[in-house]
Amino acid sequence: MSSYIAPISSEHLLAEAEKENLYQKLIDQLNKDFTLANESIDIPDNTSPDNLKVILHEKIYRLIQYKFAEYLNLLYIVDVSESEIKKLDGSDISELSGQVAFLILKREWQKVWFRNKF
Repeated sequence: MSSYIAPISSEHLLAEAEKENLYQKLIDQLNKDFTLANESIDIPDNTSPDNLKVILHEKIYRLIQYKFAEYLNLLYIVDVSESEIKKLDGSDISELSGQVAFLILKREWQKVWFRNKF
């Protein structure tokens, strides 16, 4: 049984999800948690990893820009580490939303991976 290794980038994470045949479960988990946060994202099942990153980045960008309370609620629902968020540089919203999208992906991948292994 492989042990969990924290991904270093979105590309690495998504490649690992595909390799483990868990990419679809990752999409399902993202859709589920965004819906729980009342911020439906509706990622189609056939979305490519590159497109998934774009969809997630744009959604986070719009939440930070226009719906900050909903953004905070999403982070809570997904269970993104507050200390990880505090480490980020918020001076460039586009850069920040990309980093937050990666943290969300990382946390969702962790959930999917553990659920699949145990």
